[in-house]
Amino acid sequence: MSDELRKGLEGVVAAESALSNIDGDEGRLIYCGYDITDLAREASYEEVLYLLWNGTLPTRAELDGFADSMAAERAVDESVLAALSALADADEHPMAALRTGISMLSAAEPERGADPLDLDAARRAGRRIVSRTPTLLAAYDRLRRGEEPLDPREELSYAGNFLYMLTGEEPTGTAEETFDMALTLHADHGLNASTFTALVIASTRADLYSAVTGGVGALSGSLHGGANQDVMNTLLEIDDSEKDPLEWVRDTVAEGGRIPGWGHRVYNVTDPRARILRAKLEDLSADTGRDKWLTYTSTIEEYLVDEVGLLEKGIAPNVDYYSGAVYYELGIPVDMYTGIFAMARTGGWVAHVLEYREDDRLIRPRGRYVGPEPREFVPLDER
Repeated sequence: MSDELRKGLEGVVAAESALSNIDGDEGRLIYCGYDITDLAREASYEEVLYLLWNGTLPTRAELDGFADSMAAERAVDESVLAALSALADADEHPMAALRTGISMLSAAEPERGADPLDLDAARRAGRRIVSRTPTLLAAYDRLRRGEEPLDPREELSYAGNFLYMLTGEEPTGTAEETFDMALTLHADHGLNASTFTALVIASTRADLYSAVTGGVGALSGSLHGGANQDVMNTLLEIDDSEKDPLEWVRDTVAEGGRIPGWGHRVYNVTDPRARILRAKLEDLSADTGRDKWLTYTSTIEEYLVDEVGLLEKGIAPNVDYYSGAVYYELGIPVDMYTGIFAMARTGGWVAHVLEYREDDRLIRPRGRYVGPEPREFVPLDER
């Protein structure tokens, strides 16, 4: 057994997975053998969920049955909505509200107490969790705005239903397609911090609600989720200032400032998800007639690439650089962005739990002791 210390577990292989593969040098992301670009452009989020949970793409009949079963599970109990209302009154952060909401969903789980190694039961519980997560997020945002939550509509797609429940209006075709693609792009990404957290919890044979709640908690930290919120807040600051984006980025670089949305722990080239989202931001801008955010992000990117040469240093745009502006154009509040990340990634967490439970091995790493050498105990009255 190796005693080599790898802080942050960097470079440590802790599990095998057939779900996603990342090539950071080539800028490729693969789900179950399929390139993310093909999946984002050609498959719906429901198809991608089916793929991650079953290992194969569905037939038309399989997809229809799967999507219908998910749509039928979207409604949440009134007691959960009442709890969300109380959290809204307390001005709780959306990620904290989501964490509480998902935990509460277990009270209505019809197969509560099922054997954790029953993968069919776990898959059904996962379907309920993933189906209801958009309802929790949309309901919370409406409650904190003093509006009544909207009932989910089963005839709408997963992406379209969320945008409807959030805004009260059916999305345009471009908006629905864009959000669906964004969900696919965020569905899975290897053994990241939140996925590993979910696996550690599941490895104890805790229920799926505990594992997903833990994943939400891990994602809420600023070193994992939240970068797209930082990007959008930066763009809004530029918009409020008297500087144009080129002047802003020149001054920021000259002062040694950091540009959010650039650089990734895994990718040394442009994140493939960023390329896809930039194209969708272009589509949204054309659809709405507003190109301000596209102009800002493009201007900054061109300067950092052409003038600063960040790509040559292995620092490139990541998925968060364009997702913030995309979400803003879709009418999603900025502080909800990490919650959207969680909504997409919940399907990936479920997939990893299902996969890992086939091994059913408790995750138990060791820590290196660096405390004092053995010392003689001194009774309290003699100290």
